[in-house]
Amino acid sequence: MTRILVTGATGFVGHALCRSLAAGGIEVCGAVRAGGDIGGGVETRIIGDLRDAVKTSEFLNGIDCVVHTAARVHRMGKIGPEELDSYLRDNTETTRRLAEAAVTAGVRRLIFLSSIKANGEETPAPYTENTPPRPEDAYGISKLKAEQALGEIAAATGLESVILRPPLIYGPGVRANFLSLLHLADSPIPLPLGGLKHNARSLLYLGNLLSAIRCTLDHPDAAGRTYLLRDGDDPSTAMLVRKLRQALGRPTRLMPVPASLIGAAARAAGRGAVMQRINGSLTVDDTAIRHELGWRPPFTLDQGLAATAAWFRTLHATHH
Repeated sequence: MTRILVTGATGFVGHALCRSLAAGGIEVCGAVRAGGDIGGGVETRIIGDLRDAVKTSEFLNGIDCVVHTAARVHRMGKIGPEELDSYLRDNTETTRRLAEAAVTAGVRRLIFLSSIKANGEETPAPYTENTPPRPEDAYGISKLKAEQALGEIAAATGLESVILRPPLIYGPGVRANFLSLLHLADSPIPLPLGGLKHNARSLLYLGNLLSAIRCTLDHPDAAGRTYLLRDGDDPSTAMLVRKLRQALGRPTRLMPVPASLIGAAARAAGRGAVMQRINGSLTVDDTAIRHELGWRPPFTLDQGLAATAAWFRTLHATHH
């Protein structure tokens, strides 16, 4: 039986993946920095700082496949040389060393959770695996360079590498920007977002990501491939907020303020980058993984948003 090790096992994706794999009868180890039981039948391996652990290969003993979800996460804002160095150290160099340790330990396959930001920030047409990557920030650059490092090691050693580039991931336990969007959508007052209806953004529900990872654990055709993922629907910002408000039991009530006015207000407030994200388009074409591996997302966008809204309601109730 395949034995899996998940890095970043206490994170949003890593924790859910560990529990999901164990529930499916797969032997899984969660690599964590410090003490704490992941639960759900998951073996916990305390490795300290991953940057130090990858200097040797002992923590990978007995492992057949590694799913690498640990990363320095994306932050909005200007990134200087020091920040870029931090991203390259944590995301690129650690991935390179992890791959080298995996080879030494006899690991067969390494699945790397990259990001659509390795492609870029905005799409006139959907990204595919063959779109020339043009990352625009330190996070995207570090993820692309990590992919390249992994590819070089795989080509030289026979390690089977699989690269997944998800767009924005949401689901129960989500943090950062999507959690802020949930708070906004839960507002009882009308929102001036009805004019943001001409863009399109691919999203990925956590349950669909976990399904794709399970699919690539041992599929022979996945080795050496890069796959883009999506739920299947690419809503505009206005449509996404409308769906969230419905899932939260709020009246839709979106005022049709023109996007140009919202953009002017955002730039005046120094939030032009935020406006680019909420009014720009970023879509992906997931034909490759569907065609090559026969994967289909088991959850629709509406189902994913409903599950996320239900979690948010529970979270909100426990904090009041």
